[in-house]
Amino acid sequence: MMPVRHQVLLRLLLACTLPLLAAPGHAAAQFALEKVVELSRHGIRPPTEGNREAIEAATQRPWTQWTTHDGELTGHGYAAVVNKGRDEGARYRQLGLLTAGCPANGEIYVRASPLQRTRATAQALVDGAFPGCGVMIHHVSGDADPLFQTDKFAATQPDPARQLAEVKKKAGDLAQRRQALAPAIQLLKNAVCVPDKPCPVFDLPWQVEQSKSGKTSISGLSVMANMVETLRLGWSENLPLSQLAWDHITRASQITALLPLLTENYDLSNDVFYTAQKRGSILLNAMLEGVQEGATPNVRWLLLVAHDTNIAMVRTLMDFSWQLPGYSRGNIPPGSSLVLESWRDTHSGKRYLRVYFQAQSLDDLRRLQMPDSQHPMLRQEWRQSGCQTTDVGTLCPYQAALTALGKHIDRQSAPAVEMALP
Repeated sequence: MMPVRHQVLLRLLLACTLPLLAAPGHAAAQFALEKVVELSRHGIRPPTEGNREAIEAATQRPWTQWTTHDGELTGHGYAAVVNKGRDEGARYRQLGLLTAGCPANGEIYVRASPLQRTRATAQALVDGAFPGCGVMIHHVSGDADPLFQTDKFAATQPDPARQLAEVKKKAGDLAQRRQALAPAIQLLKNAVCVPDKPCPVFDLPWQVEQSKSGKTSISGLSVMANMVETLRLGWSENLPLSQLAWDHITRASQITALLPLLTENYDLSNDVFYTAQKRGSILLNAMLEGVQEGATPNVRWLLLVAHDTNIAMVRTLMDFSWQLPGYSRGNIPPGSSLVLESWRDTHSGKRYLRVYFQAQSLDDLRRLQMPDSQHPMLRQEWRQSGCQTTDVGTLCPYQAALTALGKHIDRQSAPAVEMALP
């Protein structure tokens, strides 16, 4: 039998050792990442053909021709997204979501909007996460996916009269809105207009307009927003300064100062609640279903690659807004993504949802900086009452989070969609 003195020493040793086993360094093992649903915007592209026509007509001068066709993902854009994919793949392997090497069956499913820029972005993401593995990119055979091109399908089209009324109601006094943005408007005018020559879009009042197809926009603001987006994309593309804005923009902070015009345009288009509810319900519903157990396809990482308009409508229904450093409120940079992560407490078995938006900074995109500890992805998390801050992020009770995020879904505008394409 052990002497009493030795028993006392053993108890003291155990008393000192047990707290170390439960120290913060072991906290990450308490939570296991089980599923991810990610909605990504495409990477860097030149202006679309329609946007180019609008901004050149408004400024009465030609804008730079990029190295790719208008609207298509650039080589720089591909490389930037590869960096992001490589970072995500490494993170998800470290957390045990993915196995080493090429993905096993049931690890990832990728569905992209059928446009070139989204399909190529999806390819870049998986080339980064799974280099040399030839992961399949799924997309519909035509040019309209019911998840992403919701303006092309009857069930998800807004009523034109209601749409016009809702935009006018939210817009309120457009002259007052324009006046509040006068400094950004003047900066944009200085950057893109030929000195001492007419640039009439900057002198006209803003007005709500509706096309024959029922699409509603703010004349004046919408073309300014197109200019700002083109300049932001050009900065991220690392265009020579002479080709970006005729040498008038030389710092990322000048792009940041223009971005409130993009936010204003979001506020009065895709972020109008009625618009988001009609056109975004189907995608949000698919995302919330995809993060649940037994979903189809039943994979650990469901990656959807689409457009900023899709992310804007989904986040509006979620009541989720963000402001990342160097960007304006709600901005959706190229290659950014809205992420749902399902976590399980390995001790209690309870499940949690983590929701966040992530992007790289303007200069990190321009420099093709690989995300690392010195240049981390910029992230902002969604939270509500009952969420807790942990070493793996803000975790929210699973069912309560699903209920809150889905409460604004319009079921009539969210018909069943086969997520796994043939």
